[in-house]
Amino acid sequence: MKRKLLIAVPTALVVLCGAMMFWYNHEPDVFDPVERAQQHAATHNHADVTGTNTTSALLEVVEVMLNKRGGYLSNDYMPPWVFLDNVPNWEFGVLTQVRDLARIMRNDFSRSQTQSTEDPDLSQADPLFHYASDRWIPPATEGRYEKGMDFLELYLTRLADPNQPNAQFYARADNLVEWFGLVEKRLGSLSQRLSASVGQERLNTDLSGDSAATQSTATPGEMEVKTSWFEIDDVFYEARGSTWALIHFLKAMEVDFDDVLRKKNALVSFRQIIRELESTLDPLHAPMVLNGSKFGLFANHSLVMANYISRANAAIIDLRALLQQG
Repeated sequence: MKRKLLIAVPTALVVLCGAMMFWYNHEPDVFDPVERAQQHAATHNHADVTGTNTTSALLEVVEVMLNKRGGYLSNDYMPPWVFLDNVPNWEFGVLTQVRDLARIMRNDFSRSQTQSTEDPDLSQADPLFHYASDRWIPPATEGRYEKGMDFLELYLTRLADPNQPNAQFYARADNLVEWFGLVEKRLGSLSQRLSASVGQERLNTDLSGDSAATQSTATPGEMEVKTSWFEIDDVFYEARGSTWALIHFLKAMEVDFDDVLRKKNALVSFRQIIRELESTLDPLHAPMVLNGSKFGLFANHSLVMANYISRANAAIIDLRALLQQG
């Protein structure tokens, strides 16, 4: 009897652990940020003014990241959560976009000019989202991010209150250009890391275009760039988290920046960026992220993802140029 128990109990634990891993290894679905903003406004009795959609989208994205199936996993170090790395990498991709938008809202969207005073609530929220993503020792990560959400909520309340004109959201072309510049760098980096899944010999173009440019230390004229086999799925899921968050922010900004986009005749170009990013979230019909050769027998999911991200990034570069025109 004891021998049977010694076999049955560990077996049951392994099966239970496997079932929990399967259940928690889940990416949340895309939601409608404009509809959520309207629901949020009705619940909290907010007026629908410029900036409420973007701010609400930021709040909702953080809310989903923290409270999705299984909760926030990046700082969980007990079985079975410690064995899950896809979702924590997805969370880091989401968090990167959250941090970037929170910083842009603090420095640009809420300020009329460089000499204006920063918003007090956004100046509190921004650093809280830059808290370590994997800390479980108090103060734990979730508590810091939830506190950041509280400050965003305070900003949103003031933003919709006509009696508090010191809270503003400036939907201007130059502010959108600033955010797009940051998004462009993030997507460019992800595209390079995804493309390096098969390894590439690349020419060093670090100083191209400026004959007087220098750098700290010398680097080879040619180098092999390759993402480690152990990091391929990490980069893939980080990219999916990043694009998931971006889709919601873009859909919200389409409403807040509607006049700017229509004046520049850029609405269709803006929507095409969203369309390209949505393709990155197609279901993965494989038990793992495959890393076949470029034209080999097996698929290379990283290269497919890099293709969609590169196309979205190229559209962003074109849209930035269009927005910068007078």
